[in-house]
Amino acid sequence: MKSKASAAQLRRTLGRADLRAVPESRRALRELLAHWGTPERSAVAELLTSELVTNALVHTDDGAVLTATVGPRGLRVEVRDFVARDPRPRLPDAHEGTNGRGLVLVESLADEWGVRKHDVGKSVWFELETDAA
Repeated sequence: MKSKASAAQLRRTLGRADLRAVPESRRALRELLAHWGTPERSAVAELLTSELVTNALVHTDDGAVLTATVGPRGLRVEVRDFVARDPRPRLPDAHEGTNGRGLVLVESLADEWGVRKHDVGKSVWFELETDAA
């Protein structure tokens, strides 16, 4: 896993199916957010980031790129993968345990979220404002 971090941005290249990237991404994001927002907002950011990273690594056959940027308005996290198929929030089946809840969590906890198409693949992103209303 390659990483590049500055005071305002984190960028990680995540290896194909490397689920060790999930806790490593959370840890790196925690470091980036050490002086941002409240502990509760940072915890939400970590949770949503781990959901997007997990989805990209489990539901695609390639790696992904995580980018987190802290700006004056808040935090933006994007996870880019290289598969054109759109993600869809779905209500999880009771028999699936904790599987299937990632985008439902993003949809309910993020201030904004969406999908941005690329020539190859897409980015799934969310934003959290610095001060939640």
